[in-house]
Amino acid sequence: MATIFRSAGVWIALAVATAATPANAHPATVHVVSCDAGSCVLVRGHRSTSKAVIRINDRVVEAQGGRSWQVRLPVTTVQDWSAPFARTLRISVADTALSTERTEAVRLPVGLLGHNLELASLVVRPR
Repeated sequence: MATIFRSAGVWIALAVATAATPANAHPATVHVVSCDAGSCVLVRGHRSTSKAVIRINDRVVEAQGGRSWQVRLPVTTVQDWSAPFARTLRISVADTALSTERTEAVRLPVGLLGHNLELASLVVRPR
């Protein structure tokens, strides 16, 4: 009798965990690609409907595609929208029809928003 209750508890826990995780909860991805502006950041993700609004760092962007969407932004725009030396982009997908919003922090490629420091000279001394 106790095993029946345990197995029922496992099934209930599995059902709750599955219901709490949306089916379209694929994480967004970020890549650096070539474009007319030189280098661009390509952000790809998924949304529940094609009418869901995409925001990157709290700015509404026009996404191409339907449920699988993508946004291409020049690196200079991402630099303007981000804090210096930022390591992530904040991406929000808001579906007004379902009254839901999902926000995630997506890692940027290493060193993308770093600054180049030009040295007038470099002194190297032996110890």
